[in-house]
Amino acid sequence: MSPQQVLGHVGALHARIDDLTHQLDWLKRQVFGTKSERRLVDTSGQMSLGEVFEAPAAQHAAEPLRPVAAHTRRAAPQAPDEGAEPLPFFDAARTPVEVIELPNPEVAALAPDQYVVIGHKESFRLAQRPASFVVLKYVRPVVKLRATGAVSCPPAPTGVIAGSRADVSFVAGTMVAKFVYHLPLYRVYEQLIAAGFKLSRPWLTQLMQQGIALLEPIYAAQFDSIRAGRVIAMDETPIKAGQNGAGHMKQGYFWPVYGEAHEVCFPFFDNRRAECVKQALGVRAQPGAVLLSDGYSAYSAYAQQMGVTHAQCWAHTRRGFFEARDTDPAAVDQALDQIGALYAVEEAIRCKKLSGDAKRQYRIDHAKPKVEAFFDWIDRQIERLGLLPKNPFMKALAYARERRAGLQVFLADPEVPIDTNHLERALRRIPMGRKAWMFCWTELGARQVGIVQSLITTCRLHDIDPYDYLVDVLQRVAIHPAARVAELTPRLWKQHFAANPLRSDLYQVGRSAQDAG
Repeated sequence: MSPQQVLGHVGALHARIDDLTHQLDWLKRQVFGTKSERRLVDTSGQMSLGEVFEAPAAQHAAEPLRPVAAHTRRAAPQAPDEGAEPLPFFDAARTPVEVIELPNPEVAALAPDQYVVIGHKESFRLAQRPASFVVLKYVRPVVKLRATGAVSCPPAPTGVIAGSRADVSFVAGTMVAKFVYHLPLYRVYEQLIAAGFKLSRPWLTQLMQQGIALLEPIYAAQFDSIRAGRVIAMDETPIKAGQNGAGHMKQGYFWPVYGEAHEVCFPFFDNRRAECVKQALGVRAQPGAVLLSDGYSAYSAYAQQMGVTHAQCWAHTRRGFFEARDTDPAAVDQALDQIGALYAVEEAIRCKKLSGDAKRQYRIDHAKPKVEAFFDWIDRQIERLGLLPKNPFMKALAYARERRAGLQVFLADPEVPIDTNHLERALRRIPMGRKAWMFCWTELGARQVGIVQSLITTCRLHDIDPYDYLVDVLQRVAIHPAARVAELTPRLWKQHFAANPLRSDLYQVGRSAQDAG
């Protein structure tokens, strides 16, 4: 081997070592460091606790194994009917019971001496107040008419899920607990058992599936509203869903889509291929449509195929430089300062509350010169580094230069944000939920998670209480005209129904108690 070949081989090894060192540092930051990309003040002179106290490694003894006895499964209870016997699914000595007396409409116009109450039938619903479980006891008088001897009793109230003992307040409350506060269903089950209820864990899972099925038409209407918009932001985030052999889960993806009316949907696909973008957004685009995304090639391929303007995210561009700060600190600081100047322009626009042509003109006057100076600086940096082996800083420079056209779209279009941070904030519900429930057992379960999270996250974007919204639409969706189901999406629901939402019977009990007090 010649000396030149040895030097080339050594140079390649050094480049490989630098690349692996950068990857190792990145992994360490993901596990042990902060995830924030904020530029922090140097505090190297401050002593950390780790320099004074050194915690010994915890010693974990091997847990002993114990045999688990076999068991027999009890028969499923019969559905609630018109009988008078209560269903033994709660401990009456430990569970508060609210009594609701239903009038018999057949004797409403009769005098008290024209009929006699010969008994009562009782039915039960599991309801929920914030941070508490309540049983609603419906007392229905059985009336016998003296004149004719006919016996009548008002029917038991029907719930949003036919044949279920769950009140709409419990269905909505469990959805909020799982999808807003990321409380796994087995913990909800443990709370119910501790409160004196006798229920099964599969019942909770089935209840969520049935409740989400009622919400699916509303989700579809909201997705149609997003696709009808002109400016759409899109991203993808992984989720384990479905079994892939013994002990393994399939890798799936949510592809969150954010519309210009501040609505978001989380469609699920079992892969990350480019055709997922077309399946989610469709094959028809609005005139002048803009797709805002990161640098993943699937989005640019869709934009080119559909003739859609592809806008690129400045936050992802900045991230490449931020992660290269150990490679060339001085040059990276220059890049971050120039990108920070663009965000200062956006902050000024927000403070001045500019929109439309005024916003576009302000960007052209103040942001456009900074963007042009930034790309001129990139050209000079690439020329300075020449043919040096690629490192994280060189990759960040190349990433930005290759996407120059997409990074300048926001300058001429005031409706296009500078980045996808609004979408990143909305999709945080999925990564936060993964820490609690880790994965979806089936791909159908992942799609159902996407449906309910789409509506709940959109509620948050429009300052709507998810609990009040779900209690209302779960009751309203079955009676609302199908042609106007879009009115039940959170954005339009706030306009039409938020002032006087449908409530659970539990709300009427609380109001009656307040009035009596």
